[in-house]
Amino acid sequence: MPSLNYDFWLLDLDGTLVDIEPAYIHSVFDGIGDRLGYDFTDREAEAVWYDLGDVGTEVLAEREVSAIEFWEVFHEVEEPLARAESTYLYDDAAFVAAIDEPVGLVTHCQRYLTEPVLDALDIADWFDVVVCCDDEIGWKPDPTPLYRAIEELRVTGTDGVLAGDGPHDVGAAWNAGLDAVHIERHGHERRGGCVLGDYRIESFSDLPLSTPSHVDGTPRGRRAGD
Repeated sequence: MPSLNYDFWLLDLDGTLVDIEPAYIHSVFDGIGDRLGYDFTDREAEAVWYDLGDVGTEVLAEREVSAIEFWEVFHEVEEPLARAESTYLYDDAAFVAAIDEPVGLVTHCQRYLTEPVLDALDIADWFDVVVCCDDEIGWKPDPTPLYRAIEELRVTGTDGVLAGDGPHDVGAAWNAGLDAVHIERHGHERRGGCVLGDYRIESFSDLPLSTPSHVDGTPRGRRAGD
């Protein structure tokens, strides 16, 4: 495992280390559509699920469904055990188990969903700290969840990195003054654009062995991704 000279690592979960079988995503959106009275195509469901560009926002706007209403119904429909059974681990995620430095998980996935997934995949012991974002803690790109994780890790150094698959992950990292690894699991065309980061990779096996060179023109610690 490349050290990369960091004092600690923070990682996103869904779309970064793990992913969901498409059939489960489509099933969840069928349930949401039944409750809201709208149909979602498979493409629309995946765009909302993975927050691909502006497509997901446009899908909800076209149906005049507020984000609050949507996510309330979403969490009513989801079944933790069913989600855990439909979740798989990316092969390249195994590098996390070999990290010698403190490791924290910072995810938008709610704790009642996160814990069954970690248990089912037997990866709970990969993480020294798990922070599940909520309205009280904040949501990435707000850096507050990252500060919570860093505080709970009790690290003495300040040189850290966050790896995630979305622009909100990169934004949260930069807002907290950390380096950002963006892993592109969907491709730029499907996402509708490129996401900057201190590293831009398609697999964790692409991480270099040396200290990162930052993206040209990227200021450290700026507010980003809002």
